[in-house]
Amino acid sequence: MSSEIRALEPKALWNKFADLNAVPRPSKKEERVIKFMKDFGKKLNLETIEDEVGNVIIRKPATKGMEDRKPIVMQSHLDMVHQKNNDTDFNFETQGIEMKIEGDWVKAKGTTLGADNGLGVATIMAILESNDIAHPDLEALFTIDEETGMTGAKGLKGGLLNGDILLNLDTEEDDEIGVGCAGGIDVTAMREYNAEDTPEFKIGYSVIVKGLQGGHSGMQIHEGLGNANKIMNRLLFDGFEKYGLRISEIDGGSLRNAIPRESKAIVAIDSANESLFESEIEEIANTVKSEYKTMEPDLKIEVSKIDTPKKIMDLGVQEGLTRALYAAVNGVYRMSADFPELVETSNNVARVIVKDGNIKIGCLTRSSVESSKWDLANTLRATFELTGCEVEFSGDYPGWAPNMDSDILKVMVPIYERLNNEKPHVAACHAGLECGILGQNYPDMDMISFGPNIKGAHSPDERAQISSTQKYWEFVLEILKNIPKK
Repeated sequence: MSSEIRALEPKALWNKFADLNAVPRPSKKEERVIKFMKDFGKKLNLETIEDEVGNVIIRKPATKGMEDRKPIVMQSHLDMVHQKNNDTDFNFETQGIEMKIEGDWVKAKGTTLGADNGLGVATIMAILESNDIAHPDLEALFTIDEETGMTGAKGLKGGLLNGDILLNLDTEEDDEIGVGCAGGIDVTAMREYNAEDTPEFKIGYSVIVKGLQGGHSGMQIHEGLGNANKIMNRLLFDGFEKYGLRISEIDGGSLRNAIPRESKAIVAIDSANESLFESEIEEIANTVKSEYKTMEPDLKIEVSKIDTPKKIMDLGVQEGLTRALYAAVNGVYRMSADFPELVETSNNVARVIVKDGNIKIGCLTRSSVESSKWDLANTLRATFELTGCEVEFSGDYPGWAPNMDSDILKVMVPIYERLNNEKPHVAACHAGLECGILGQNYPDMDMISFGPNIKGAHSPDERAQISSTQKYWEFVLEILKNIPKK
């Protein structure tokens, strides 16, 4: 199917995307894609450097007649979110992405596609390789580890870049010009518990929540998508009082920036309550599925009898855990007062692990307002500390404050209107873009973000729109021709 992808227009972009997607590049394991990008720059005889943390910078001089324009930085991140369906046999560390075309969309076969941010990377590669695309002095900045900590952007030293304008190609709506984004912080709750021997009168069950869409925990947090961790907790809550339910293990969610699609629990109940448990859990499951029938039509809740687990949680800790997970804020916490329909602050209860005497709960809290971010982070901290957990804050990164007086914004808006006969949506987004971090060491750089339509990012349903990519490519070329003079 790679040949069909390569035949799509614009060929220059899609060919580079196919090249990139042949290289394994999960977050924090970018060694191969870093080498791939350095080899690409050197093959073009362009100045190519790798900085201290693994970011790659490739410099290309201005084309003839563009030497008097402001120098620019085009920026995208090399890593991708690695998510796959349970029934998909795939190793992100050794395999390239397998792509397919469905109508107007490019998708992957049971995995994330890597269009976030691979289409941005491919765009820059196509421009670096071209001989006929007009542009000013260009620095291509390929950052690492955007999806799991933004350590590439955080590690980029001041003074390495010379550009006056930064074009970030990591927005996922083709009618949007991004001028701001949310910051974020990881909130992790942990505690140990006593694993007790399971009494002989108990029997074992597996409870599985699956079939949820998942998605981007920033851009899609307001859509009302199901969170597998919250649904699982709803199924288990008060189970001890009703049928002597005791938790043995829970494994829910995966990545902090992905809305959890699946969760599995192993529990034990009193054998005398077998019929009651099965009937009541089915009733709760049907209620939940009815509530989510519009947003999550493929939601499945499976309950099956298994061998009795040998160990179960301490009862007091179990009750504290289920109550804390019920109380933990998930979804939108506050809407923006300054930007209509923009989520200001949110949380994603991303990961729940209970096993072998240890509990670990991972959340990603986002906000475009720093004080509100910390307010929600402390709300979560208080919730989990009340149950005896130790709470750790990590991965803190700032938001990107909007500049409505941006010079590059004034260039891009009329170009978009001329090309599309409509006004663009100039907005801040609830995703975590790298602009806010990069701006700390480059405070005078004029920054903007845009990109093609990408749906279902951070999930196996991720897809990139072919017609939108053509529209976006034309926009990119016109922007490059119209960069302001120095």
